[in-house]
Amino acid sequence: MSTKATAVLLIHCPDQKGIVAAVTDFLQHNNGNVISLEQHVDPNLAHFFMRVEWELAGFTIEREKIEDYFSTLVARRFGMSHQLHFTDRNPRMAIFVSKASHCFYDILQRYSSGEWQVEIPIIISNHESLGPIAERFGIDYRVFPITKQTKAEQEEQELALLRELDVDFVVLARYMQILSDDFCAQLPNQIINIHHSFLPAFKGARPYHSAYERGVKVIGATSHYVTSDLDEGPIIAQDVTHVSHRDEPKELVRKGKDIEKRVLSQAIRAQLEHKILPFGNKTIVFH
Repeated sequence: MSTKATAVLLIHCPDQKGIVAAVTDFLQHNNGNVISLEQHVDPNLAHFFMRVEWELAGFTIEREKIEDYFSTLVARRFGMSHQLHFTDRNPRMAIFVSKASHCFYDILQRYSSGEWQVEIPIIISNHESLGPIAERFGIDYRVFPITKQTKAEQEEQELALLRELDVDFVVLARYMQILSDDFCAQLPNQIINIHHSFLPAFKGARPYHSAYERGVKVIGATSHYVTSDLDEGPIIAQDVTHVSHRDEPKELVRKGKDIEKRVLSQAIRAQLEHKILPFGNKTIVFH
């Protein structure tokens, strides 16, 4: 990522001639120095995807007006959907946790070391357990106990808090509660989850024991956006690690935690760097 202030456009539209030329002409005409440009055409859908990043220094359009100018001069002509981001504004990320701490610790270590340019204004949990960890890192920790009777009310309070704190996206770091359809609908493509399998496989509370009983040769993890369809949202990152008949369930759990941390961090990094372009129930993840 460039250390200079840059702008990022994420674009998709029906594939047609002249898209790349129109975008680059717009930037060149306004003295934009492009530092990254990636594109992809899905031939089955005849759909075009692009991520372009350019330096803001010397760009002749004020940043508050870039989106309007681009919409008027380029996007409308091609029927584009687009997002505009600025890399000198740190995204604001909320973390949801329960009792498992491995992904939580990993996120906080990357945050505190400066690996990620991100703000974490709030950590939300349905348990008190991880409060001392949040306190150690100086981050506000709020507990919202969830029961069947209180779920709707508690989720509304959580959403209100996220809005109050101007949160851009939410990370479920092994948060062991199913979010309601209404909660998911209010944050489309803004909730990232980590799942303990190379989806779809071995769902349930003891996935590594199930994997052990089946004699699997690989285990994996999947990070995806959360939708109302449980564990069926657009996939952002996946990975696997090899195991053998010598691995007991506790060893599978250890290896599983490692890969969960790695895959979730990949997804968060892509989100922070504005490299994910959701489309339908899929994502284009630029490199």
